[in-house]
Amino acid sequence: QVQLVESGGGLVQAGGSLSLSCAASGRTISSYTMGWFRQAPGKEREFVAAISGSGSGTNYDYSVKGRFTISRDNAKNTVYLQMNSLKPEDTAVYYCAATLGTYSSSRTPYNYWGQGTQVTVSS
Repeated sequence: QVQLVESGGGLVQAGGSLSLSCAASGRTISSYTMGWFRQAPGKEREFVAAISGSGSGTNYDYSVKGRFTISRDNAKNTVYLQMNSLKPEDTAVYYCAATLGTYSSSRTPYNYWGQGTQVTVSS
């Protein structure tokens, strides 16, 4: 089992930055593809970014490409999401997820999920 705990969410003005962390426990995550998803009120949970186990491969949704950066530190069993140039439409609960498969924008392959951290961007 892999336990995931997100942190770093909060309230920020449009144009600002936030850095999210996802700390894993239970197993080392170096073999896991890690993803970030988000869910706004009344909307489906949607893909944000993913990173391969080694960190050599990344994938982003078009809506965040160039603004968000996903990274990982396998020695710390932690994944990060640096969010810059935030917009009000980025407001959502952000979830970290893990899968032994290759990175995917679909929720289906991800077996483990955190509880989420709220990000609110004011205009």
